[in-house]
Amino acid sequence: MKNKYRLIIFKDINNNKFFITKSTVYTKYKIKYNNKIYPIYKTDISKYSHQFYIGNKKNIKNTGRVEKFYKKYKL
Repeated sequence: MKNKYRLIIFKDINNNKFFITKSTVYTKYKIKYNNKIYPIYKTDISKYSHQFYIGNKKNIKNTGRVEKFYKKYKL
């Protein structure tokens, strides 16, 4: 059976923000938004509440990683 994509509202329960996207996730609940009824899926983490999603970047120094490993384990 092939799942069909549909518009769905994902609601971040940590800060009550939401966004609409296409998904195949199963939901029991519906919500009215802009005079249309959408299925709603409540989530703990989204782009609004997690640093990975909001664009904070961590620079990792790539040079010398192999040499540090060999030095640490004396290989």
